[in-house]
Amino acid sequence: MKPIELDKVQEKLESFIDKDVYVHLETTNGAYASHVNAKAYNVGVYIRNAKVRFNQAKIVGEGKSYRAGLKMEIGWIYAEGLTDWEIFEGEKLLMAGHDREGRLMVALQISETPFNY
Repeated sequence: MKPIELDKVQEKLESFIDKDVYVHLETTNGAYASHVNAKAYNVGVYIRNAKVRFNQAKIVGEGKSYRAGLKMEIGWIYAEGLTDWEIFEGEKLLMAGHDREGRLMVALQISETPFNY
């Protein structure tokens, strides 16, 4: 993955507008939290291959981390803390946020075809 390039990611996000797409959304502090602080809670969210259609997509931020939002007819999907991106298998948009040590903290992925398990 490489650091987010705002214009390129925005262009790719817009290519999915008004199409049925599959979304992967994941957040975690995983076991990292409890290894550092025994009183910390582990938290996470994992959604894989949710089929959605959105009519607006936007990525915003100022260089260190970014927030991407997908506006659907009756709601929103958004991910905050994104730092890196890549195009995978020619069409899948993968975005992720990593901490200073390179550990995954958040992922938002969008594709016109389902993601592999």
